[in-house]
Amino acid sequence: MTETTHSCCSKQQKPASHLDPVCGMTVKDSSEHRHEHLGESYYFCCAGCMNKFAAAPEQFLQAKENPTADTDAHIDPVCGMTVKPDSTHRHSYQGKEFLFCCAGCMNKFAADAQKYLNPVAADDQGDPDAWYICPMCPEVRHLGPSSCPSCGMALEAEDPVREVTRTEFICPMHPDVSSEEPGDCPICGMALEPRTVEIEEDNPELDDMNRRFKFSLMLSIPLFVLAMGADMLPDLVHGLIPAKPLQYLQFLLATPVVLWAGWPFFLRGRDSLISRNFNMFTLIALGVGVAWTYSTVAMLLPGLFPPEILMQSGVVPVYFEASAVIISLVLLGQVMELRARSQTGAAIRLLLGLTPATARRVESDGQEIDVLLAKLQVGDRLRIRPGEKIPVDGVVVEGESHIDESMITGEPVAMKKRTGDKLSAGTVNSNGSLLMQAERVGGDTLLAHIVRMVSEAQRSRAPIQRMADQVAAWFVPTVVIAALLSFFAWLIFGPEPQLAYALLSAVAVLIIACPCALGLATPMSIMVGTGRGATAGVLIRDAEALEIMDSIDTLVVDKTGTLTEGKPSVHSVLPGDGQDKNQLLALAAGLERHSEHPLGAAIIAAAEKEKLSPSVMENFKSHTGKGIEGEYQGQHYWLGNEAMMQQAGHATGANSDAEALRKQACTVIYLCDEKQILGMIGIADQIKPTTADVIRELQEDGVRVVMLTGDNRATGMAVAEQLGLSEIHADVLPDQKAQVIKDLQATGLRVAMAGDGINDAPALAQAHVGIAMGTGTDIAMESAGITLVKGDLRGILRARRLSRATLKNIRQNLFFAFIYNSLGVPVAAGVLYPVFGILLSPMLAAVAMSFSSVSVITNALRLRGSRL
Repeated sequence: MTETTHSCCSKQQKPASHLDPVCGMTVKDSSEHRHEHLGESYYFCCAGCMNKFAAAPEQFLQAKENPTADTDAHIDPVCGMTVKPDSTHRHSYQGKEFLFCCAGCMNKFAADAQKYLNPVAADDQGDPDAWYICPMCPEVRHLGPSSCPSCGMALEAEDPVREVTRTEFICPMHPDVSSEEPGDCPICGMALEPRTVEIEEDNPELDDMNRRFKFSLMLSIPLFVLAMGADMLPDLVHGLIPAKPLQYLQFLLATPVVLWAGWPFFLRGRDSLISRNFNMFTLIALGVGVAWTYSTVAMLLPGLFPPEILMQSGVVPVYFEASAVIISLVLLGQVMELRARSQTGAAIRLLLGLTPATARRVESDGQEIDVLLAKLQVGDRLRIRPGEKIPVDGVVVEGESHIDESMITGEPVAMKKRTGDKLSAGTVNSNGSLLMQAERVGGDTLLAHIVRMVSEAQRSRAPIQRMADQVAAWFVPTVVIAALLSFFAWLIFGPEPQLAYALLSAVAVLIIACPCALGLATPMSIMVGTGRGATAGVLIRDAEALEIMDSIDTLVVDKTGTLTEGKPSVHSVLPGDGQDKNQLLALAAGLERHSEHPLGAAIIAAAEKEKLSPSVMENFKSHTGKGIEGEYQGQHYWLGNEAMMQQAGHATGANSDAEALRKQACTVIYLCDEKQILGMIGIADQIKPTTADVIRELQEDGVRVVMLTGDNRATGMAVAEQLGLSEIHADVLPDQKAQVIKDLQATGLRVAMAGDGINDAPALAQAHVGIAMGTGTDIAMESAGITLVKGDLRGILRARRLSRATLKNIRQNLFFAFIYNSLGVPVAAGVLYPVFGILLSPMLAAVAMSFSSVSVITNALRLRGSRL
């Protein structure tokens, strides 16, 4: 790829340098900022310094001639600017204090002092094959070390990330087609999309097509009304506008639509002919081009046509409205398709947004500075403050806190982290301050790995969307050959005037074969089908989900948030002998009021539900990994796990009630005082009420159901037993979840995946059909082909019924589209003329073409009444 470089790339003698008399910065004599004073030229780093000098040159010249005026002045080692001794930007290094003009220079120096104290000699050091850029003038790039010709600053080595983030464009239909520049796919004609996704990303093609569609619609509607009015009410319309002026008016309305709004289709059609990869745009260009060209010739040169085809008004019939309406309908389809395609990168953008832009790095001298993530290296120590996101993967070296890891584990409980525990990029620090050491940065982090997996799994598109192009590969040459055969047959064997009849028959063949119905067949069914699904709480994201959903034979289901509610709640309260249930819950809620643990929130919510007032505790104390303790009315209480009870002096022993709770996937919490254990509370993530029925119906329908969870196997098995599931994969991380999907697919199974968390995103994208819960994360929904709005698994059954109905409708539409062409092309070519004397005129051909489109649209609208 050709790089745009500054003129300083050429090997030449270095220009002389000067000192800016205002700020003291070194300036090359090529600087455009210069001022003449008393016959001498002075050079400046910027217009600001130049203007200051011009206003009071003596002030700066006196300081230059009398350097003792500022005996305490310092030079900023980063930018070379003169700094006053009262500057607040200062940094100590190796026992010496350095002053700086701004915080930016100070931070650069603190990050790498040796770089500025021992600058690289441009002529004999540095990498001559590396690109260097100016930190002040980013447009200046030089091959090898040098100094900036504009501001005089030393050029810095360009970040290597610049090379790996260079945009590569690929075809959404043919991922093997790639280019370093935007353009169209040479195979299918679709616009190439960037392989890499940015957090903020525009879609210029969608904007362009939307603009063209609105323009074409504005002209096509009046054109269609005039043309149809002239056909149905000729006396009325021609009484207002004579036939010939009416044709010129139609020409004026249709030509901008065809030649501007439809111009991209003609370019893609031309490219398809050059590359011999015939596609939909070949048909569009031929159909519209022939209709418009024929109509223009008929309007300008009516004498070329036989009198038999003249209308009552004495003009040759034209079909400007057909060409314009076809362009408008195709543009509508393009806008619909581009809007759907523009959402495919949304999941990746959300994932990219999980990490902060900067991290707070702790230097060797204890100073903390904010640095860009791209500047972090393995081994850097980072400060994580309360509420901040973890910037990279690493390990805790100091401090304790709870970390929300739901994006990794999918579990709602925040995890306690202490020295030696692992941290993952994108997770959120809750309440404590941590010092961590970076172990994996940049593209090596787990979050970056998830981004790559989602991107790769999303790259392919629905085969049903490519069906029209595949058919067009043989349909287009067949139609063209039929038109040519018809033309020469009439020219050789036809009656007089042979040329006119030959031209009419060829035009009729191309018009009746226009791909309008073929282009509408799939998008119309998808549009109506997805609308029907939305009214039933099933959001369809792409055609691939509709094509495959009915044929899936395996459903992989995440546990937390999909089979279950996704948040802990109190399952049961079991008081000991002689104890009151409400009092037990009130005491536990009183202790948990001082805790931030999610299990405590479940106990407090249960107390509020029972309208109980939590007991007011004193002398509260938390025990990490065990529980909490406090005093109420002079009595001491402990709440926690078995270890907490042992610390309080009580043995839980073998307890049948506790074991029964654990078998129901409950976490058991004990409450005791100084004398005895008062009771226990079982907390669980409750199974959704409709889950069991849905799984049973799916199994009866021949679907194999597999449970996948990041939770431990004991909890997973307890849930599986309640739901009648025999296959379970537990203790799995995001990449392992996606691998389970791949393993199932490798055996020839068609797999759907249902989940709700960020951790499910790679598996959702990898599956043939991803099904997300609307109550889950946005990233899960963007990665999935289907979203169940209410998070109710009954939506899976509705989606299968909708898939059956929509696929059936698409096949019917394709039949309507092809049957008219299959029957109409021979009739338009004149096969009935020798026997019945019937010759299909271009007008009737246009009517037949329009009728095929109406049939497709009408049939698609029937989906609105589908029973789901």
